[in-house]
This record gives sequence, C-alpha cells and structure tokens, in this order.
Amino acid sequence: MAGLGLVLTGAGCRNRRGEREVAADGKRHYLTYSAAGEVTLPDGEVNIYEATGALAMSAVAARAKPLVYVPNSRSASVTVIDPATHTIVRTFPTGRVPQHVVPSYDLTTLWVLNNEDSMLTPIDPVTGANGKPIHVDDPYNLYFSPDGSSAIVVAERRQRLDFRDPKTMELQESLETKCRGIDHVEFTDDGRYAIATCEFNGSLVKVDLEVRQTVAMLALDDTVGQGGAMPQDIRSSPSGDVFYVADMKAGGVRLIEPDSLRQIGFIPTGIGTHGLYPSRDGKLLYVTNRGWNTLRAGANGPGSISVIDFRTRRVVAQWPIPGGGSPDMGNVTADGKELWVSARYDREVYVFDTATGQLTHRIPVGKEPHGLCVWPQPGRYSLGHTGNMR
Repeated sequence: MAGLGLVLTGAGCRNRRGEREVAADGKRHYLTYSAAGEVTLPDGEVNIYEATGALAMSAVAARAKPLVYVPNSRSASVTVIDPATHTIVRTFPTGRVPQHVVPSYDLTTLWVLNNEDSMLTPIDPVTGANGKPIHVDDPYNLYFSPDGSSAIVVAERRQRLDFRDPKTMELQESLETKCRGIDHVEFTDDGRYAIATCEFNGSLVKVDLEVRQTVAMLALDDTVGQGGAMPQDIRSSPSGDVFYVADMKAGGVRLIEPDSLRQIGFIPTGIGTHGLYPSRDGKLLYVTNRGWNTLRAGANGPGSISVIDFRTRRVVAQWPIPGGGSPDMGNVTADGKELWVSARYDREVYVFDTATGQLTHRIPVGKEPHGLCVWPQPGRYSLGHTGNMR
C-alpha cells in the first residue's frame, strides 16, 4: 500500500509557495500540499497526515489554551478538563443535545453543535470561554470543504448537507441526500468528493463538491462480521486510496475504495465499532468499540479500543476497558502520547496511554458524553468533526 508511514517532520523550511524544502543528498526537494490536505513527498508518495505530526502546531492553534471539551448530550452541557492534571475546570450549560465540539477551518473557533435546539455555541480556544449561540438548523455534525470555502452542516434528521459560510454560518446551498441517518464525512485526497455514512439505511453516499450533487450510493454488505450494516465514522488511509468505515452492527471496519465506491475488505474489531483516530506518526488507526451495537444501551458493556496497522490492515493490539465501558469519540493529544475518548453510556471520559494501551484515567462527566475534542491539535486547518486535521 503506497505512501504509508512516510512522515517527514525533520529539518526543512517553508518556501514562498507554501511547500516544504527538504535537503537530501545535496539536493533540494519539495513536499507539495494540495487544498485537500494531500501531501506529495519527494519520492512521489502521498501522506495526507504529514502536517499533523506530533506537536506540529500552527501559529493559530499554538495560541489556544490546552483543554479538553466534552459535550454531554443528555445533560445539555459541556465539561471542560485540564489535560495536564486530568481534572475538571468547569462545566457550562448549552442548548439541548450537544453532539460534537468542532474546530473551525481556520482554527479560531470551536463550535458546540446543539442538535435539538438548532444552534451553535462558539468557544474562544484562546481563553476557553463560550460565547453567544447562533441559529443553525439541525446541526448533528459539522465539516469544512477542503478549500475552506464552505462549512458543511450535517443535518441528520433532514437527510441533508447544508453548505454555509464558514465564518458567519449563513446558508449558501442545501443538498438533499436520501441518506437516512447521515452522520460522518471524509474527503478524497484531491478535494473533489466527500463520502458520508448513512447510519440508518446501511449505506455510503458520495457527493461531488464542485457541483454539489450526489453521484453514487453504496449499499453495504450486511453479511460480514457480526452481521448488519450501521456505518459510523469514516477516515482516509494516509495514502488516500482506502477509506476506513467503522460499522457498529458489523463489529468492525470496512475498507472502501473511494474512487469506485466499492468495498474491498473488512477488519473485525469489536462490538459496536464507532470512532476512528489516526496516530500522530500516521502509522496506526485507533478504533473505538462501544460495546453495544444499539442506540440505547447500559453501563459497563464490553467496550474496547482496537489498534489497526495501516500498512498491514490488521489489528495489532486490543485495549480492554477494565470492568467494562463504552468508548465512543475523541482525539489523540498533540504529542500523540494519549488517546482521550468519551464513554457514551458510562458518564465518564477515558484516557489511554498510547505507548502501553493502559487506561490511565477515568474522569466523571455528564450524561451521554459524545463528540469530545482535545484542543489544540497539530495541523494547518480543520476539516471538521472533533478535529480531522490536515
């Protein structure tokens, strides 16, 4: 699989074209960056996560106060945690059913998506203070087009993608998708297409961002793994040639070829596979298994974290939750040393040591914590969700 594990973060500087000059064998080479975040290395290989290596912070992100924001969906609040001490700083009220905390494309704002009340609550990442909410219809999730021209609000109940101004959130255009339970989005490495998961009809939908039209839909095979199809998170391989799709019903990760929109493989991981997070070196994918394959569940389920090697496409480690739990969504810290995830049905947050796989902290929060955001994160800009950085 081309381009995997080839992360260049050593000596070099930015030239006037925004490329990185790399000295090798007395010659000058360049890493070429596309609008979509694709990075072409000197040997022609691709690694879309090259700019998100450990502590590779932009000047804007570096000004942020290091904090972890946890939206408590059924408590209508956000819990703020100091990642250095693993202690709660404060909890502030939001609108009903806050789903995710999303970094803006330009990294200057964090948006709390208050789904039930159709509003966004802004947070100033420099201070951690929340501001005055604004109205946005049905904001379940939020992404940004790779060129930064549009915010893309995932209006799940409406089966719609709403293209909005990324600063003011004024509506530009709406796209009806016929995708029931439209949830998570990933972008092709050329920035032309978006592929979204359709949770409630077991499908994927492909959207042409240039003309803002759906161009293909794939009904997922419901006979693989544990059976059934309920796709959740979706993330690209470092080389951009395979998309990984977490499937809560099938209990694993589907491998999707994004150009043809066809399934080329399946990796079993655990019960209730949900969230996907690349490691800071771009070699591994952390997969959360919620422990339940239903939307309503109890506490202390058989949740776990699976670690997939991007190169071999195999699970190389399994991290259990002692006593049971429900790891859901989160982030890798800026230095890559910790994985923070919400515990959807257990009213807490888990912190894992990525070197050992040990669960080091369990922090009590509100009811049904969901799209947790660790901030700041490395990268030049955000494509949305809880911090899909490029």
